[in-house]
Order: sequence, then C-alpha cells, then structure tokens
Amino acid sequence: MIKKVTAIPLRAYIALRGFMQSLKEDDLGLSGVVVAVLLILVAILAVVIIWGSLGTWIADLWERITGASDNIK
Repeated sequence: MIKKVTAIPLRAYIALRGFMQSLKEDDLGLSGVVVAVLLILVAILAVVIIWGSLGTWIADLWERITGASDNIK
C-alpha cells in the first residue's frame, strides 16, 4: 500500500512530462491550447459585461422600488 501511495507523484510527473512533450512535438496541439485559452477569455469577458449591465439594471430597479415605497402611505 505504501508503495502505491509513494508511486502516485511519480506517475503524475511522468504523465505530465509526457503530455508536455507531446504538446511540444505537435503543432496542432499548441494551437488548440491557444484557441481554448482565447475562448475562456472571451467567455469571462462576456460574463463580466453581462454581470455589469445586470448589476446596473438591478440597482436602478431597487432604487425605483425603495423610492416608490416612501410615497405609498
């Protein structure tokens, strides 16, 4: 059991090293990584823009609700 537990980091290192080596050798793999990173960045940017516009809309709506509640008596 101890041998299996101590072998886990070594197997992870070997797998990562093999992945990095195959990534260096394959040009298509590198461009795939670049495309994936760009897609993640675009998705994050879209979420930030949507979150900002929704935040402004919700703040405006809340101001209308709380301002209107003062007039009702």
